[in-house]
Amino acid sequence: MRTAFLPHRLSRLHYCWFGAGQKILLCLHGYGESQQTFHFLEKYIPPEYTVFTIDLPFHGKTEWNEGLRFTTADLLEIIETLVVKHNLQTSKITLLGYSMGGRVALQLLQAIPGRIEKTILLAPDGLKVNFWYWLATQTCIGKRLFGFTMKHPGWFFSLLQAGNRLKLINQSVLKFTRYYIHDTTVRRQLYERWICMRAIKPDLTFIKKLIRSHQLPVRLLYGQYDRIIRHERGEKFRSGIESFCTLHIIQTGHQVLQEKYANQIIQLIQS
Repeated sequence: MRTAFLPHRLSRLHYCWFGAGQKILLCLHGYGESQQTFHFLEKYIPPEYTVFTIDLPFHGKTEWNEGLRFTTADLLEIIETLVVKHNLQTSKITLLGYSMGGRVALQLLQAIPGRIEKTILLAPDGLKVNFWYWLATQTCIGKRLFGFTMKHPGWFFSLLQAGNRLKLINQSVLKFTRYYIHDTTVRRQLYERWICMRAIKPDLTFIKKLIRSHQLPVRLLYGQYDRIIRHERGEKFRSGIESFCTLHIIQTGHQVLQEKYANQIIQLIQS
């Protein structure tokens, strides 16, 4: 396993790679995580793959100096620089995206379907528009309110608690939100990461057309007890592309990207 930095305009993307095959497996991590979450795959990955894991902007050791904006153009330039550096320009890419990384994987599938061999999405974000994320990142009023809330979170947490008491918000979501607004540094990171990733918003209707026209395999993996990203989203997404898209459920919560589920993940890569 080796690590390096990849230049991109004023920034440096930190990444890791292992394996020496001619097929590419590109791994995209979840919110608040890093490329290290995929390291356990090195023991299990088939020999025909070279695996790349990248720290996305404002995550891990990546030094992002392009402001609070990460676009599809940035993503494509980074991937192109990566494959040229490793002399894999003609290789097909299998995408493996977890949670937020699933949304990035969908954006790549939409942008370069002809380069994609397969897409594996683990408890993926991006299959449903989250109202709060849309409000906070796509509207002027929402952005201002989001910025204010990250500096003065008390009112918002009180609102969530009231929603929980009225059974409008479940306990898992309440705990999840409490974690991300309890600390000044964590709130700053939340603001930077959410705003930076706001341009990554895949068009699901168009993507499903691409899946059919290019006959692209898609594999979905969810946790049965996940209350953050529920498997019903995947079931809805499969409608109309059942011949190409399979859905698998394991007995866990949101943390499906763990070594104890390595065999299930490898099966999806090979299926």
